[in-house]
Amino acid sequence: MTTSARIGRRIGAAIGFIAFLIFGLVPGFYFGSYGSLVVLKHLLGSAVEPSILARIVVVVGTMLGLFCMASVSIVLGAVFGTAIGYLTDLATKPARKPAEAKAKAH
Repeated sequence: MTTSARIGRRIGAAIGFIAFLIFGLVPGFYFGSYGSLVVLKHLLGSAVEPSILARIVVVVGTMLGLFCMASVSIVLGAVFGTAIGYLTDLATKPARKPAEAKAKAH
C-alpha cells in the first residue's frame, strides 16, 4: 500500500467520524431505540411496559444503533479515502516514455 493511500485512509476515516457526529448521531439513537422497542413488542405480544428489563433492552439497542452507524460511517470514509489516495498516486505518477517502455519489454 502506498503512502498516499495510507494517509487517505486515515483522513477518510476522520472525515467519516466527523460525518457520523454531524449526520449519524440522531439517526443512530432513533433507529436503535425504535428497533429495540419493535423487537420487544413482537416478543411480548403487546405494548411494552416500562420495566427495568425493557429499559435495559432499549439502552442496549440504542448503543447498538450508534455503534452500527459509527462503524459504517468510519469504514466508508476510510474506503473512499483509500480510493482517493490511489487515484492521487495514479494522477501524479510520471508517465513512461515510449522508448523506456520498449527497453523495459525486452
